[in-house]
Amino acid sequence: MDERRSDSPLPPVSEVFDVVDEYDRVVGRALRSRVHGDPSLIHRVAHVLVFDSAGRLYLQKRADDKDVQPGKWDTSVGGHVDAGEEYRDAAVREMREELGISGVEPERLYRYLHRNDYESEMVTTYRVVWDGQVQPDPSEISDGGFWELERIDSTDRSVFTPNFLDELQRYRAFDARARSS
Repeated sequence: MDERRSDSPLPPVSEVFDVVDEYDRVVGRALRSRVHGDPSLIHRVAHVLVFDSAGRLYLQKRADDKDVQPGKWDTSVGGHVDAGEEYRDAAVREMREELGISGVEPERLYRYLHRNDYESEMVTTYRVVWDGQVQPDPSEISDGGFWELERIDSTDRSVFTPNFLDELQRYRAFDARARSS
């Protein structure tokens, strides 16, 4: 499954992802350009839900030039797990790269398989509480801010990525189970 040939220059490591099975076992590697557009190739993704101490959720608005869901509001932090990288390390890296957040340990919440017509992602979701400054990377994010959950509920769903709506539903189910136990 490795896209690299011995006679071609190697792509940057960040463009090569582990391909996993439905149990999150590594079965190969593939280039980003291959896993995007081929939902039969499951690749790893780390999400971080960034809350402030008031319980508001940070959402990022994807830049208009992104190849997936441009201009839509999305999960606080989301990024690919590079080949050989751990989910937690990817979550920490992506928080720093996308929002300038560092020095906080993400709490692992759950893992799930997200599939659509374009791709299949094995997602591990983390949560942090952050009241410090957020510095969005303008090359990836056109806008961002903390949203009351009620505001998210009352906003037209078409402005959000389908992945975020799926993530929010999963988080609410997780949170309800955690509160009842």
